[in-house]
Amino acid sequence: MDWLGRIAALRQWTRDGARAPHKPLLLLYALGRFQEDADGGLSYSVVEEDLKRLLSEYGPPHRSTPAYPFHHLVSDGVWEVRTDRGTGSPGTAVRELRASGAVGRLVPELRAALRREPELLGRMTRLLLDLHFPTSLHGDLCATIGLDLEPPESGGVASARRRRDRRMRELVLTAYAYQCAFCGYDGALGAAPVGLEAAHVRWWAFGGPDDVENGLCLCSLHHKLFDKGVLGVGDDHRILVSRHFVGRGAAARKHVTGLAGRSLTGPQPGVRPVAAQHRSWHTSQVFHGPSRTGADLQTAGT
Repeated sequence: MDWLGRIAALRQWTRDGARAPHKPLLLLYALGRFQEDADGGLSYSVVEEDLKRLLSEYGPPHRSTPAYPFHHLVSDGVWEVRTDRGTGSPGTAVRELRASGAVGRLVPELRAALRREPELLGRMTRLLLDLHFPTSLHGDLCATIGLDLEPPESGGVASARRRRDRRMRELVLTAYAYQCAFCGYDGALGAAPVGLEAAHVRWWAFGGPDDVENGLCLCSLHHKLFDKGVLGVGDDHRILVSRHFVGRGAAARKHVTGLAGRSLTGPQPGVRPVAAQHRSWHTSQVFHGPSRTGADLQTAGT
C-alpha cells in the first residue's frame, strides 16, 4: 500500500485558494497519539478540545468544528470511526459524535505498516507539514501536538527513548503570562498567541527536560538568538548579550544589545525560574561569551 500517496491525495474542500488543513491536522494529531500509544483510540469527546485548539491556531481564520475531519477523513482510507453501535461514523453532528461514544483511529493496515516501518511515521509527518504548512510553523506544530520526527532507535514504535511532552509549550507560555521573557512581546491573533515559543534552556537533545524550570517563553526572534548563543541568562536572571554579536542599526541596538543586563520578564509569582543547572549548561555549551557590560553599551551608544 502506498500510504504516502494516500496522504498526498487527501480530499479537501477548496475554493479560490482557501486553506482547509482540517484533515492534515487531525492526521498529524493521530500520528502524535500513535507515538504515545500505538493501540489507543481517540474518543471524540476527549480530544475535541485539543482539535479545536489546533484548528484555531493553525487553521484558517473562520471558525470550524473538528467534527468535520473526524467524520470525513474516513473516506480517504486512512481513518476509521467506531461508535457504541459498531463500525461507522454517525456523521458530523457534534452531539451525535459525543452521545454515540465515537472513537477514531488510524485504520488497522496503516497501524501495521507503521509498526513494520517506524520511519514511515516521520515521512508521513514531513509530507503533511510540507504540503500544508510553511516551514516556520513546523517546529511549533510538532511541539504542540507532541510529534517527534526522529525515527525510533529500536524496531518498534514504542521504544524506551524519551518522548517530548506536548504540554510543555502551554505550560511555559502560561508561566510567563504569554510574554517574551526578554522583550515583553505578547502578540496574539484572536485568542491564540502568535510569534511566542517555548524555548528549552538545556536543549532537549542533550538531556534537557520538558518542564517549566528548563523553559523560557520567547518571541521568535529572541528564541533564535538564544539558541544561536547570542543571548543567555546569567546567574542573577539577567539577560546576557554576547560581545561577539555585531548589529550596526538602531533595530539591533534596541532588540539585542540594549537587552544586556535587563532582568527577565517573569515567570509569574509562585512559578520557579530557570534552574541553575540548566542556565549553567546553556552558558557553557551555547552562549558565545563573554557577555557585554554596561561600559560596552555606553560605547555602543556614542
